[in-house]
Amino acid sequence: MNDSNTDDAEREWLGIRERFAALPVANVGDSMDRLGVVDAGIGATWRGARLTARARTLEVAGGDNKGIHESIADVRPGEVLVVNGHGVRDRALIGELIAHRLINAECAGMVIDGAVRDIEDLEAERFPVFARASSPAGPYKNGPWRKQVPVAIGGVVVSPGDIVLGDSDGVAVVPWAEAREVLERAERKHADEEAARARTVAQRGS
Repeated sequence: MNDSNTDDAEREWLGIRERFAALPVANVGDSMDRLGVVDAGIGATWRGARLTARARTLEVAGGDNKGIHESIADVRPGEVLVVNGHGVRDRALIGELIAHRLINAECAGMVIDGAVRDIEDLEAERFPVFARASSPAGPYKNGPWRKQVPVAIGGVVVSPGDIVLGDSDGVAVVPWAEAREVLERAERKHADEEAARARTVAQRGS
């Protein structure tokens, strides 16, 4: 891909990202008939965390974070690192030290089907992390891992480059090939809900 095509693709993504970021995750999920909604066991680790980014994917052995360490250098600015940790809840895959390295790499955040720790530090840094659990116990560091492959996160398959959205309600994943179609449906749904809300408020005050 030449520089002109790269610039065009980046502009396209920036425009799409801005519009998705203005929408509640619930509206996006509803617009996909809930098929892209990650199960409710994976949620924000701190109140107010929000995420709108394209996925860099990783699968690791349960409770093992060696693959995360090996993937940090690959993260491009603005990407979200999506990690299938096989739902293991008793070994934290990341804490403040990895978070700081990812922040330095301009990572947009993380979605982890597994556990994390140092929640207060994640919140203090305003680093959006969505995970299945928290645990004070540290990880194994043996491997193996697989990078940039389709991964399963809370019942949803995430491919590299898919759009990942997170807010206080949870996480949804939009396949990149369907991004514009889903975005337009979600915007219409959001507009309809805003209009209905305005009518309800007006009736309450009459």
